[in-house]
Amino acid sequence: MSLSPSSPPDFAPLRLRKDEDRRLRAGHLWVYSNEIDVEATPLRDFQSGQPVAIQASNGKTLGTGYINPHALLCVRLISRDLDHPLSPSLLVHRLNVALSLRERLYNRPFYRLVYGEGDGLPGLIVDRYGEWCVAQITTAGMERLKDDIVAALQKVLKPAGIVWRNDSRIRELEGLERYVADAAGEMPDSVTVEEEGLRFQISPRTGQKTGWFYDQRENRARLDRYVSGRRVLDLFSYVGAWGIRAAARGAREVLCVDSSAAALEQAAVNATLNGVGEQLRIERSDAFEALKKFREAREHFDVVIVDPPAFVKRRKDFKEGALAYRRLNEMAMQVLERDGLLISCSCSQLLSRDILIQTLLQAARHLDRNLVILEQGRQGPDHPVPPAIPETDYLKMIVARVLPA
Repeated sequence: MSLSPSSPPDFAPLRLRKDEDRRLRAGHLWVYSNEIDVEATPLRDFQSGQPVAIQASNGKTLGTGYINPHALLCVRLISRDLDHPLSPSLLVHRLNVALSLRERLYNRPFYRLVYGEGDGLPGLIVDRYGEWCVAQITTAGMERLKDDIVAALQKVLKPAGIVWRNDSRIRELEGLERYVADAAGEMPDSVTVEEEGLRFQISPRTGQKTGWFYDQRENRARLDRYVSGRRVLDLFSYVGAWGIRAAARGAREVLCVDSSAAALEQAAVNATLNGVGEQLRIERSDAFEALKKFREAREHFDVVIVDPPAFVKRRKDFKEGALAYRRLNEMAMQVLERDGLLISCSCSQLLSRDILIQTLLQAARHLDRNLVILEQGRQGPDHPVPPAIPETDYLKMIVARVLPA
């Protein structure tokens, strides 16, 4: 098949079935394999990561992107402007646009610089830690462009070092190997994150995800009004972002619980770094086991922070994952003081905000408690959400007061 006259050269044509262009026209960037006209453009003719010109069923080119013929989520659209298709220069432009937003939002260079679809670069994540960048690729199309991505980052930011954290399991869905590797410069084993007057040392190569959770920054700021003089339990604490913030804002005692010894060792270092070492204790434990122990010992806290990893990663995990959220939050309520605060989070995109709230309500009523919601949060503005792509809006945070019935 030949491209339509308006299509850019060097992009293989990809024809959609009739009416399967509606999601793209509405603003989405994804095409599934069952939406492709495989008689006109057989998937076997494409290579993983190959640049494509996406055509409607009438042959009109809608934009350019890349394909992985072996994945259900088959195509990602990058550019609707046929005069500026997917290219190294477009990467530079998108990075500059992303940077201009972050520089409006933050006065220090610590943020998520690129949030995939939210910044028009599906399959790419870039976190900035001052003069260092940690980047993650999750798709075959972006993997093909990794040298161009490094060149674009060097042109836009001139970082001292860039490291690839391409060790996410999601890469396996794209047929990609998992690895961690320096991309440019020499990344140190430890870098420092600054957040509203606090400093945290994290490991860009071995820490969770890309080393830090910028998405919770605005939600952590909500702690300040609730923790002064209080006893705080921080579950799934990682390197202490929530707990150290609470201690720095006047909590009389903070207990950080995590199953990772390395994370807790770093939390202790970060507590000392911020002058709150005497207020903060650490305990290595599974969160469920720790809550069971606290309950049996009749130990109580004024504030309990529950920020677990995603329990619902796939649709088939929903029932089991939802039950895990219910059980975890119910156990957390059991170790709250009579007029305590629960800060409950979920990063499971498939678990909606309404379902999380209903889960908290069910847990409270099962314990014969009353629950009222004080605040709700979501991911920070350095994780922008295109309204046509609800999949990018994943993080929920609920501040709830739990009272006796």
